[in-house]
Amino acid sequence: MSVRVAVATAALLALAGPAFADAVSAPGAKVYFVGLKDGDTIAKDAVIHFGVKGMGIAPAGVDFPNTGHHHLVVDLATPPTNDYLPTDNTKIFHYGKGQTEVSVEALKLTPGKHTLQLVFADQDHKPHNPPVVSDKISITVK
Repeated sequence: MSVRVAVATAALLALAGPAFADAVSAPGAKVYFVGLKDGDTIAKDAVIHFGVKGMGIAPAGVDFPNTGHHHLVVDLATPPTNDYLPTDNTKIFHYGKGQTEVSVEALKLTPGKHTLQLVFADQDHKPHNPPVVSDKISITVK
């Protein structure tokens, strides 16, 4: 590689670098379930509310510092937080319009035990660095 090509490549990478960098989370940021705790029993017509502390809500595609949107992980292990979240919408639900609640009926949760966990992610559905992830809770749907 010539010196000229190497310098041009380095310059392009320097320009492109921030676009591919992880979105940084605000110090002390956290996500949590509002009014719902580990071991709770909820009705099949209940609404689950999501909270965030230390950061703001922004729809997917909106690049604004210290913001993101919720992802709800149902009955799965915590997904890897160093890559984009899968978009299956059967076990990992994306709230890319900035939603902060969902009904149990919309999740199609059957009666019985389930685990829930929130993962906050940036405009591209990638968890922040450091990751903002709730504790995993177990609930029972009656």
